[in-house]
Amino acid sequence: MNLTAVIEGILFLKGNEGISVEELKEILNVDEPTLVPYLDTLKKMYEEPNRGLKIDYLGGRLKLTTKKEHKEYYEKLTEEEISSTLSPAALEALVIIAYNQPITRIKVDEIRGVSSQHLVRKLLLKGLIKEVGKSDQPGRPNLYGTTSEFLDYFGLKTINDLPKIEEPESLDEETNLFESKYTETL
Repeated sequence: MNLTAVIEGILFLKGNEGISVEELKEILNVDEPTLVPYLDTLKKMYEEPNRGLKIDYLGGRLKLTTKKEHKEYYEKLTEEEISSTLSPAALEALVIIAYNQPITRIKVDEIRGVSSQHLVRKLLLKGLIKEVGKSDQPGRPNLYGTTSEFLDYFGLKTINDLPKIEEPESLDEETNLFESKYTETL
């Protein structure tokens, strides 16, 4: 039996969901040192320029994905791709959730300064966020976090791959406004 071909078939069958190395080892009944050469062989096969697919490790899972250099053709095929892009408001809510997870919708509202109920519902439907638990706050509101689809959407391997955000310099509370460079003119 050719394990390289079996792995390729498994990756195809798992589709967008992908498969973890642990699950693959269990299905094939092999250990990691045995599995790695087969994965390397398959990955090298897909790196050939005459192939339209590649193997990616996204969200802790192995997946068959399309090559970025062919993107313009795939976009023509899937017109709904354009309508599934995120609005600036949805992206803002998603960023808040990604960097502060787990977080309640109320906290997202506080940070944004407006209601995010509709946006959170849209992000849930798109599968970019999910309920990850309940808060201890009164009423036990839902806590939200990102999904592996979120990682796929942004091409991240783990949530730790998010760009670091620099904290703005805080104003010193002891600053004397009269000695400030800003002065009132009469």
